[in-house]
Amino acid sequence: MKKPPTIRSVPAVSRTISILRLLGDSPVPLNLKNISDSLNIIPSTCLHIIRVLVNENLVQVDTESKKYQLGTGLISLARSVINKSDFASLVQPTLDEISKKWGVTAMGVEVSSNQHIVVMALSKVESPFRLHVDVGSRFPTLVSATGRLAAAFSNQSWEELELKFKKIRWDKPIKFKDWKSQVELAHKKGFSVDKDNYINGITLIATPILNQDMLITHTLVVASLSNNLSEKKLIDLATELKNKSKNLETYL
Repeated sequence: MKKPPTIRSVPAVSRTISILRLLGDSPVPLNLKNISDSLNIIPSTCLHIIRVLVNENLVQVDTESKKYQLGTGLISLARSVINKSDFASLVQPTLDEISKKWGVTAMGVEVSSNQHIVVMALSKVESPFRLHVDVGSRFPTLVSATGRLAAAFSNQSWEELELKFKKIRWDKPIKFKDWKSQVELAHKKGFSVDKDNYINGITLIATPILNQDMLITHTLVVASLSNNLSEKKLIDLATELKNKSKNLETYL
């Protein structure tokens, strides 16, 4: 059996990635001290790295406040990845069909191994609400309906999940014990529902796409105004979404 390659530590690369991740996770721009203190990087070293990232348009700086945030150069990189994704091209017709039939926003989401989910494909419908999401949008893995599935179809312990759960921001917070029950139910039923917790007034339904080891790789997600979904419509939509996910598994 072939041994996995040895991964040697490259501090400069690790620090660069940690800076990008910190800026990506932060809801507000950060100054140099915020970044260096959070990552325990010497300020001068941190500044040199950031200057290179700014020069490459991967980070942008407000010249007045001297605060940093992710730059638009990352968008082009993300789009290059997504445009070459087999999943994105495969799932788009399904999303368009679901969105048009049910009058919902439909998304194809990748569950990444680095504790984030990424919207890989999207189909929006004219509606009275605007969901602030686009292709390339990234969120912590355990958020919303996809988060319940990521927990249900993974090898993580409840202790690990609880630590990550505590970092999630909800419009309507949910207790961990209740969330755990919903995760267990999602595993049993093959779909999950987030009604008003992540975004108040919005219901999100998700179904998993699993690999041969029965671990989650992607999800199909729909979003609708909660008031527009009767219990019957929710179940019917979730059932169709499950069937679509199963069909996609055969191609991935």
